[in-house]
Amino acid sequence: MDRTEPRPRAEHRARRNRDADWNAWPVVDYLAENYRRLHPCDVGVIHHHSAVYRSYAPAALDRTLELGAGPNLYPLMLAGAASRRVDALEPSAANVRYLRHQLVHGADDSWQPFYALCRSLDPALPESCADALSRVRVVPGTADDLTPGRYDLASMNFVAESVTEDFDEFTALCAAFVRAVRPGGRLLASFMEQMPSYRIGTGPVWPACPVDEATLRGVFAPRTTGLRIVRLAKDRTLPEYGDTGVLLLTAERPEVPAGE
Repeated sequence: MDRTEPRPRAEHRARRNRDADWNAWPVVDYLAENYRRLHPCDVGVIHHHSAVYRSYAPAALDRTLELGAGPNLYPLMLAGAASRRVDALEPSAANVRYLRHQLVHGADDSWQPFYALCRSLDPALPESCADALSRVRVVPGTADDLTPGRYDLASMNFVAESVTEDFDEFTALCAAFVRAVRPGGRLLASFMEQMPSYRIGTGPVWPACPVDEATLRGVFAPRTTGLRIVRLAKDRTLPEYGDTGVLLLTAERPEVPAGE
């Protein structure tokens, strides 16, 4: 009779942002899976975000932020009328190279349907995508490099929930996002709902922190005012990442600082 005591199962250590090699982010595979054509999810995000930018007169925003820009160009396009300067803050060397190439040599043809939709919703955008993106400055760096209160508006799309498994780190990243705008400044964000750690193509598994509306309210309500969250249904035309949909957030940083 085997009297060996069963070994306790090792607890899973939540992977933090620093545990992944973001410089090796698979840009080509990521774009192929998500942005080489306009998906229903993109249409929903663009409609939502465009309404925010249209609420501003052309060039009304001195400086705006795209936190963790990645290789996704349409959030940068959307800011091309309201913002005089867009800082695309990005830690991954692979994504920085892609962004700079797009800005210098022109956006890939696959981005044109995205820009056509952006401009149909906001006619104040320049006629060409290149003119809209001329406001963008690629800034290598992380949320730790942000100067509090620098921006009139900050945008973050599919970032905080897809770079760490650690909820405290997710919360800290969201707090830095809020602090990046001046008091009264606007916040605009998209999150994958309930997405676990995920794989792009056949590459490694990247860390993620599953979130839902209650999670976002718990993190943002104490730090913002005018919090609004809208849900998009799961996009079945995208690869199966384990998510249940998309959550779209708008809010403002309070004129009187809220608790951190």
